[in-house]
Amino acid sequence: MSTESTQPEEKGFFEKIKETIEEFWEGTKDTAEDLKEKAEDKIDDIKESVTAKKANATKKASAAKSTVAKKATETKAVISKKVNDTAAKAKKETAEVKAKATDKAKAVTATAKETAAEIKAKADDKVKTIANKAKATVADAKKSVAATKTSATYKAKATTSAAKTGAASVKKAATTATRKKAAAKA
Repeated sequence: MSTESTQPEEKGFFEKIKETIEEFWEGTKDTAEDLKEKAEDKIDDIKESVTAKKANATKKASAAKSTVAKKATETKAVISKKVNDTAAKAKKETAEVKAKATDKAKAVTATAKETAAEIKAKADDKVKTIANKAKATVADAKKSVAATKTSATYKAKATTSAAKTGAASVKKAATTATRKKAAAKA
């Protein structure tokens, strides 16, 4: 008899785990290969789709870019025209305002000159009136001074004359009194 058993050998715990892991590994490896093939196919499909979409998008982008450029050019022309119109209108209004301001300034200047001339004429008349009054007052004062001077001179002469006459009489009386005293002593 042989020592070998006819029954299947019982495997150990670690061998069972090893076989299980190998089975999982084989299944996972097959699944991974299938997934890899599917992913490659999908990537190829996506690349083709993207290339087609990219071409369409490029065409659409070019058309959109052209449209945008055209609209931008039109808008720029419209804005440029509006700016030019506004600038022309502003220049015209500025010229009108400047002309009005110049006319107003001329009118105000003319009015001011007229008013100044009137004030100067009034002032000149007032000065002449005051000067004439002053001249008349000075003339009157001179006449009054001359009259007073003349009157004073006459009074002074009269007083001097009266004083001289009085002095002469006093001198004569004194001389006479001295002679009488001298004769009485003699």
